[in-house]
Amino acid sequence: MLGEQKLVYTKRFPAYGFVALALCCSAWAASWLRIEPFYRYSFFPLWFGYILTMDALVAARRGTSLLQRMRWRYILLFLLSSVFWWIFEGLNVAVNSWHYIMDQPYTPLAFTLIASLNFSTVLPAVLETAEFLSSFKCLHPQLSADNPGPRLPLPILILVELLGITCFILPWVFPQYCFGLIWLCVVLILDPINNFMGRKSTLAHIAMRDWRFFVLPLAGLWCGFFWEMWNYFALPKWYYTVPYVGSLKLFEMPLLGYIGYLPFALELFALYQFVLLISGQKKDYLEI
Repeated sequence: MLGEQKLVYTKRFPAYGFVALALCCSAWAASWLRIEPFYRYSFFPLWFGYILTMDALVAARRGTSLLQRMRWRYILLFLLSSVFWWIFEGLNVAVNSWHYIMDQPYTPLAFTLIASLNFSTVLPAVLETAEFLSSFKCLHPQLSADNPGPRLPLPILILVELLGITCFILPWVFPQYCFGLIWLCVVLILDPINNFMGRKSTLAHIAMRDWRFFVLPLAGLWCGFFWEMWNYFALPKWYYTVPYVGSLKLFEMPLLGYIGYLPFALELFALYQFVLLISGQKKDYLEI
């Protein structure tokens, strides 16, 4: 059944939100001002501060938040996030779209550990932002958080699955032309499985014409802007070599490249739901 979730509004901003905001701003300053030795390790505290600030905003607007619902399980989002982004690092081997500039040489072990810590913030940042944006009634999806929606006909699911597999293969065969498909293949592969198995899925929202589920891609774009902005004067940092669209940029990212953040958020959501599926976790703490 369709159902609007009741949004609870409070005025109390949790105390940890102020601490988180201070952490975020301090790490931002350390990064851009190159304050030794903090700037080279500022990515994680910057985004950890952002994540908890958004969580506090959600708590103030809705009376509940992802951290409050998950409690100790909240740390699992960070662990999953690190694994998730290493998947995209693997996909980047095919297309070679982004590269890293380091402030100093790192051993492979040190790079892996620091990178994994930084990657751990990606999923929580997008999910917290999605919860914050969905706290506005005009952006809140029609399907309630505990309603997976309709299961699509099997032929449609198979068709989408085959399309996803094709999108996975093509960047390895024609990387110069199909580099953008890495931002589609994961959701097209996993979303039909999630839908068939009764988990939340993008396909179900599309089938119900629940276009306010666009709040999730919007959260990806929102985070994408801050990723690119905070990266611009940072070190270590990343930059892009993207064919055909690399001339017009906003920060280091080609302007058209921001489109990729829209399906990227759906890929994260599909990965998140798939992990819940294979782990046998029935309860979904995410409320969007």
